[in-house]
Amino acid sequence: MKTAISLPDELFESADALAERLGLSRSELYAAAVAEFLAKHRDEDVTARLNEVYAGDPSGIDPALRSAQARSARAAEW
Repeated sequence: MKTAISLPDELFESADALAERLGLSRSELYAAAVAEFLAKHRDEDVTARLNEVYAGDPSGIDPALRSAQARSARAAEW
């Protein structure tokens, strides 16, 4: 799909120079940049949702489990 966007001259020139240095077309560079931006924000959404899900859960280890682990570690040969 074709689209037209407006960029400040300095940003356009920097992007053009990077595309040339990387051996990419302008379209390839812009598509890669948008894809990376979207992935970053998608990851942030997932992290935010996980934080909401686990916000109310205690993060510590159950005392009974901690005690069992300690007994197991003392009994093991290192």
